Amino acid sequence: MTIRTILVDDEPLAIQGLELRLQEHDDVEIIDKCANGREAIRSIKTHKPDLVFLDIQMPGFDGFSVVQGLMEIEPPLFVFVTAYSDHAIRAFEAQAMDYLMKPVEPSRLADTIERVRQRLSEKRGVEEIEKLKEVLAEVAPDAADEMAAASDGEVASNRFEKLINIKDRGQIFRVDVDTIERIDAAGDYMCIYTGDNTLILRETMKDLEKRLDPRRFQRVHRSTIVNLDLVKQVKPHTNGECFLVLDSGAQVKVSRSYRDVVARFVH
Repeated sequence: MTIRTILVDDEPLAIQGLELRLQEHDDVEIIDKCANGREAIRSIKTHKPDLVFLDIQMPGFDGFSVVQGLMEIEPPLFVFVTAYSDHAIRAFEAQAMDYLMKPVEPSRLADTIERVRQRLSEKRGVEEIEKLKEVLAEVAPDAADEMAAASDGEVASNRFEKLINIKDRGQIFRVDVDTIERIDAAGDYMCIYTGDNTLILRETMKDLEKRLDPRRFQRVHRSTIVNLDLVKQVKPHTNGECFLVLDSGAQVKVSRSYRDVVARFVH
């Protein structure tokens, strides 16, 4: 799998340095280099790359303006590269894959490229399945139906978040959803509990639910979501309610209206 890549920076030395570091990754193909935001928008629309390394501070169109200028097309994956750490929060709010500080450290770059590989592999896998379904629907409708049933679970899984960026106390935390034990709602804020940390996310419960795989994350109360993989015990309670005991020892009350939902997943 080749990762077709564009580099965008108004400093030639910065592009040269990043290009040199990317030579260590054989699957990264640099298809264009741009010196400003306007060039970047034209190049991205023309070449349709998989990945763009994008400087933030550039004369005229800055990096954020480039992202906004591509709203009408399916965007590539963006990695912001800058000398200023105070742009990190805006970068993640712009749905960047990652945020790298200049000079780029080879180990951080390697981590970023590995995440890009994973994201592109998932995306291409879904696209290949859809193309095959279209062909089968024409030549073998019965086989197409069987394939659709078999692949629905896998496709659904790929569309849910695996990492969530949480802005809390002026910092960006990249949280692996596997480590999230439970989520409590407090108005438009969510308290995210992991094994060793509690973070505050400004988002509604409804929107957050859409980002999490419902086969693992289930609402057990009007204001609580639980990671069912981290439930180790179910304790019956009065009035048809029960408590879930989590790996951390925390106990979460399951209201009667949600008990049947949990029963389908907890065995």
